[in-house]
Amino acid sequence: KLPAFKQWYQRRVAITAGGDVDPIRDTETIFEELRLKDIEYLEKQIEKVHKVVARMGDKDKAAKLEYETMIKCRDLLKEGKDARKCKWANKEIEALNKHLLLTSKPVIYLINMSIKDYIKKKNKWLIKIKQYLDEADPGAIMIPFSGALEQRLLDEPEEAKQFLEENKTQSNLDKIIVTGFKALGLQYFFTVGTDEVRAWTIPRKTKAPQAAGKIHTDMERGFVKAEVYKYTDIKELGNETAVKNAGRYKMEGKNYEVQDGDIINIKFNVTTEKKK
Repeated sequence: KLPAFKQWYQRRVAITAGGDVDPIRDTETIFEELRLKDIEYLEKQIEKVHKVVARMGDKDKAAKLEYETMIKCRDLLKEGKDARKCKWANKEIEALNKHLLLTSKPVIYLINMSIKDYIKKKNKWLIKIKQYLDEADPGAIMIPFSGALEQRLLDEPEEAKQFLEENKTQSNLDKIIVTGFKALGLQYFFTVGTDEVRAWTIPRKTKAPQAAGKIHTDMERGFVKAEVYKYTDIKELGNETAVKNAGRYKMEGKNYEVQDGDIINIKFNVTTEKKK
């Protein structure tokens, strides 16, 4: 999955036909275009799968389910409903997942403000946007930020850092990244060597052997156990020995679900078959 990031800002690159700035109207237009694109895609897929269903009938239950689910989704899209907002049975979700519909993707709303407005935490659109989202997309994640400020932090890090301190504000880039990962159902775990620390990206609820497989397939195949402690533990206690002495260094088996921020040392054993 990929998140659909929607930005609202007053200084816009593209001006609509009306010439005025209306981020709510523009957002509705964008989502309508996404729905139309999904409808166009589904129409083609429905036609393809219909041939299979017509030929196989009830013999191919998977094709029949996919066909019926795509028709249901297309009709909901025509009613102005995004796929991600509709209720689906587990079997329908499985049928739709392989199609990667644009309106099924998670959405994070980024409100891109001027540096001045971001520092003041005020903008004439903020309240209107919040009211719109409460009605159109309840529970939606909305993050204000300033693209101009983030660029300044990249171009002039020392001066920008002083600017942040003087204005009692901070970058929201880390929050955007963390929120994006959560929206995608992703997380990190770390491996620590003598000369490097590596971060590995995995889906949430990944078991230890499959996480080990991200490093090397042999580690998954010959997985024995995982030595695990938390990044927060090493940050608090300072070193691995202190973590062990505090009883926070754990031995986990094949059923352990890796948690975000785990530091893991994989123990594995792979024997090579002798050639005859």
